[in-house]
Amino acid sequence: MSFRSRFCSLASAGRRRLQLGRRAVIALPMLWLSLFFLLPFALVLKISLSEARISVPPYAPLADYVDGTLRILIDFGNYLFLLGDSLYAAAYWGSVKIALTATLVCLLLGYPMAYAMARMRPRWQLVLMLLVMLPSWTSFLIRIYAWMGILSNSGLANQLLLGLGIIDAPLRLLNTQFAVVVGIVYAYLPFMVLPLYAHLLRLDPTLLEAAADLGSRRVNTFLKVTLPLSAGGIMAGCMLVFIPAVGEFVIPELLGGPDTLMIGKVLWEEFFLNRDWPVAAALATVMLALLLIPLALFHRYQSRELET
Repeated sequence: MSFRSRFCSLASAGRRRLQLGRRAVIALPMLWLSLFFLLPFALVLKISLSEARISVPPYAPLADYVDGTLRILIDFGNYLFLLGDSLYAAAYWGSVKIALTATLVCLLLGYPMAYAMARMRPRWQLVLMLLVMLPSWTSFLIRIYAWMGILSNSGLANQLLLGLGIIDAPLRLLNTQFAVVVGIVYAYLPFMVLPLYAHLLRLDPTLLEAAADLGSRRVNTFLKVTLPLSAGGIMAGCMLVFIPAVGEFVIPELLGGPDTLMIGKVLWEEFFLNRDWPVAAALATVMLALLLIPLALFHRYQSRELET
């Protein structure tokens, strides 16, 4: 065998090993998604197309084999029931409205924090990042219970306002949509700060210097240079906050009142109080379908950003 043919065979073997390694790397997350997302979603979709029964489990099977005949029973009545009841539409709209409000507040608070972190010295950046992540190391329930004490009529917030003379009587802060937004902002603010910080940290400082040399003011440089270049971080942070906030259950249950109607709370009631699993599964399926819209828009934006 000549040197050239031997070299070509070794190169082809190396390429095959490289392709095999790439497929193995891709196969692991695909297997993970299949086991913990696609399979559970398929089960939820199956339950949503079944009929509710007083049995264990509380729904009818989709396929029934009787007298040598296989019958497939698909019931779309659960989805029609959702369309006909305004309660579920109000729950979806309430979830989207509160999630959008909390996402906007997280963006307004998180962007200055991320910008300041990215402009600090490296040793201080690590300290500030730890301070942002430190609350997440505590139990989620404990932190929400703490906010119940802060926002109650005799809590820290009302006592502070009374002490400063701003109010004469305690305000009703707990069991309101305001409390739910505060809880979501507090819980998900790190998910907004960290993507923004990562994008702002990669910002080329020579671009800011060039803008300053051309006579651009700081505000104009921020609006025309920094803000557009950090759009990817803004999109990523908004998605990381908005998507889990739409289906949030613990925060509305503990901080929200009877007027706070969110889809996570309705899902829990359908599953555990009404024991109507098909309707609850239909609710979850529709919610996932609605969340696919911002995910598709984010994926499209990322694809365009990579092309440019």
